Amino acid sequence: MKRIRIVASCKKGATIAKFSITPPLDLSVSKTFINIDQAADAPLVKQLFFLPFVKKVSLDNSTLIVERFDILEWEEVIQEVAEQIEDFLNDGGKVLNERKKVEKAAITIYAESTPNPSAMKFVANKKITDHTLSFENTNSAKDAPLVKELFNFPFIKEVFIDENYISISKNDTVQWEEVVMEIRGFIKAYLEEEKTILGPSFFSNDPKSITSNPEYSLNDTELEIVKILEEYVKPAVASDGGNIIFDSYEYTNKRVKVVLQGACSGCPSSTFTLKNGIENILKEMLPGKVRTVEAVNG
Repeated sequence: MKRIRIVASCKKGATIAKFSITPPLDLSVSKTFINIDQAADAPLVKQLFFLPFVKKVSLDNSTLIVERFDILEWEEVIQEVAEQIEDFLNDGGKVLNERKKVEKAAITIYAESTPNPSAMKFVANKKITDHTLSFENTNSAKDAPLVKELFNFPFIKEVFIDENYISISKNDTVQWEEVVMEIRGFIKAYLEEEKTILGPSFFSNDPKSITSNPEYSLNDTELEIVKILEEYVKPAVASDGGNIIFDSYEYTNKRVKVVLQGACSGCPSSTFTLKNGIENILKEMLPGKVRTVEAVNG
């Protein structure tokens, strides 16, 4: 059998180290472990958690990502850890004690960058939900188990969920290249385990509300605006991991107000998009009825 090699790498001062595995392992899942109890069925990961500086471990076929506590620098131990992993695998150590497999549809998740450098779009090959929803904190996700678990990652700022993708906004404490694999693996494992995505409270509401205010009664001009947003604008912003919702129309000054969600919320280019995209479309298709478009949340 060909000997397994481990190549370690990390940026100076980084808390995360990458251990590349050659040739790749033959695992059916990607997993992230945040403590030794979660690694009960993962002997390799469990062994790593015996090291006092190991905080979190992410595992897939070709890579181990290990996050450390701030009690030392990776430069002090990274080669020793690489050798330990290499010796464990070459001595026939088990990576995972996999449970009996149940035939399920294969789940794939791919990460896609957006115009907003703080947001990343994670696209699934299956339908996730019928709803379009935005969550700004854990409290808003009380009946959304998947989103609530995502907020356990300390760097996640907002979560936007649509039919087949999840758009995640992060804070500035990490770079996407440091965490994208971990998030992708987490979402993939969650969907593979067929856990609950949204609780019952969401199924009593209309999943495709055309306005951010459900009690708002729309007149003919407002209905025209909503129709244009739905047909011409939403598909474009959805491709960038975002969403736009009609909020209100002020007849006297011909101002349209909208709500931006997902990757569009807080995006540096959102003002340009509003003024040079959405505003121009509405002016052209509704001549004399629209003068300006502005976002109520940015």
